[in-house]
Amino acid sequence: MASISKQQVKKLAVVIHDLVMTALAIWLVFVIRFEGWQLTQHMRYLPQFLPAFVAYAGVVYWFFSLYRSKWRFASLPDLSNIVKAVTVLSLSLLVVDYVLVSPNFYGAFYFGKISIALYWMMQIALLGGPRLAYRYFKFSRTRHLAVRDASLPALILGRGVEVEMVIRAMEAGAMRKMRPAGILSPRPDDLHQSIRGVPVLGLLGEVETIVQDAAARGEEFRRIVATPSALAPEAQPELWLARTRKLALPISRIDTLGEGARDTEIAPLEIEDLLVRPSVRIDRERLGHFLKGKRVIVTGGGGSIGSEICLRCAAFGASELLVVESSEPALFRITEELSIHEHDAKVSGALADVRDRARITQLFTAFAPDIVIHAAALKHVPYLEADWAEGIKTNIFGSVNVTDAAIAANAKIFVMISTDKAIEPVSMLGATKRFAEMYAQSRDAEFVAAASGMRLVAVRFGNVLGSAGSVVPKFKAQIERGGPVTVTSPDMIRYFMTIREACDLVLTAASHANASTLANGPDAERAAVYVLKMGQPVRIMDLAERMIRLAGYEPGLDIEIVVSGVRPGERLNEILFARDEPMAETGLDGVMAAKPIFAGRPRMQGWLGRLDAAVKADDRALAEAVLDEAIPDFRFRQQTPDAPAQLSSRPVAASQP
Repeated sequence: MASISKQQVKKLAVVIHDLVMTALAIWLVFVIRFEGWQLTQHMRYLPQFLPAFVAYAGVVYWFFSLYRSKWRFASLPDLSNIVKAVTVLSLSLLVVDYVLVSPNFYGAFYFGKISIALYWMMQIALLGGPRLAYRYFKFSRTRHLAVRDASLPALILGRGVEVEMVIRAMEAGAMRKMRPAGILSPRPDDLHQSIRGVPVLGLLGEVETIVQDAAARGEEFRRIVATPSALAPEAQPELWLARTRKLALPISRIDTLGEGARDTEIAPLEIEDLLVRPSVRIDRERLGHFLKGKRVIVTGGGGSIGSEICLRCAAFGASELLVVESSEPALFRITEELSIHEHDAKVSGALADVRDRARITQLFTAFAPDIVIHAAALKHVPYLEADWAEGIKTNIFGSVNVTDAAIAANAKIFVMISTDKAIEPVSMLGATKRFAEMYAQSRDAEFVAAASGMRLVAVRFGNVLGSAGSVVPKFKAQIERGGPVTVTSPDMIRYFMTIREACDLVLTAASHANASTLANGPDAERAAVYVLKMGQPVRIMDLAERMIRLAGYEPGLDIEIVVSGVRPGERLNEILFARDEPMAETGLDGVMAAKPIFAGRPRMQGWLGRLDAAVKADDRALAEAVLDEAIPDFRFRQQTPDAPAQLSSRPVAASQP
């Protein structure tokens, strides 16, 4: 109650201030505009007019939201609201003075046009001036404290708007005791200028010279901070990064969770930050509305994808989060990481294997989730080709267990993390994930037919930079050892996106599934599989060469690239939609969708029974026969190495934005 009372007192003080300033503005206008008997006459009628006008002004100020914003964050939008409110008051004076007062009472104008114009300027100054002065006072005090505590002079790289945001964050003390000491820009037009008093010292390509000159003057930099514009392809990060190798300075990138300066965070610059196209802009308000107050379960929550999904769910307002993980170290790691972040979610962890149907069902029923995100899976192609039964146990039967447990617990939305390898699969990984998709679709169809509110969907995407088993960490480790870098084929092509982007789009797709209507009954067009737009595909050979150059070496000279050959279950090109999958519109940036293709649940149950028998008998031929029957494209996996590349020429075009 104390904090609420304090806020009310502050708001009341603002209201009183504005009303007093309104009365003062009218009084000052008369004092400045009139003299002698005219001033005396105007002052005589002032007590009759002023109370009603001040009360009217208070209503106008409330309408234009002058009492909703805090003075310490006063900005141009606040000044705009003040101008609008004062303009309305001035026009009201004009109407009263020229329509009512002059012809009906005095036969002369009480204010006059000059007085009203003077009032307009005076009132804006008296309302806006104290707000801006208060903000400057708070800013000066905060900057003084930040400068006093700052010990790391930083060189900021990037374009004006982003650099200004970083400087503000440093002045607010939000960036680990760093202070802005200089700027490098990718634009020659910015030279010899300054941003918030910090000079632009040169272009990005001059980083080595500028840092060395500063050190010679005794003004050495201790940190380099790169904004997104400094890492964009047009800024040629390979060139300026190569010139920082001799400087032995830590380089950080901007990693922002929120939109404001105080939400700005930094992270060490990694090679993978430079390998992808610009990220899809996420509708943060949509995700906040979708997750706010929800109870969420994430299976495989300790993995690279699952852990990031847990972090995003907590950041976007989930009320309770249950992390289900079979690895004790992974579960400990993600729950500890969640504990150090500022959020309101109540986090708990559970050691459980999705293969254990009874344990999963018990956990889900006790927790009663609103949303279930199923990220637990075995995903490495070579391992699943060798240990095919393990893939079936986890990716198929584990998914069935989680799907059924989510339904039994009355969850509103179930999302299975799938893969682009599930389309026209040529590997056991792809076949098991596609089968799991089909099972979820068959259960979803039952809820569609019953006009129920539950949705069960799958989300597919390709390779995620930095995830466990990704080619990028492998290449990075090989480069650090001096090579060679091993590429399976010079023609291998893959899609890439960052972990955070993939997880935000997974949640965006889930929000779309949750919002889809059942107004048209079982015939309603509803997406069953969501596919994340991965941008343009990347040749793995080009990826290897660029990573070598970003590390400051020359491919073929300093670091050798060796072609190791395509492994079993791999194909040269990835695709995102099967040939016979009908497309569905989502209206969401970065997310496409397909309508369901599946068998009825009785057939699914029959196949599951035969797969169970195959696993128990260790009969791979029987298991593959079941998968051939369930997934017709799987039987075409035994083709020449060139055949997979031909597959990509059909529906893959639809995956490009």
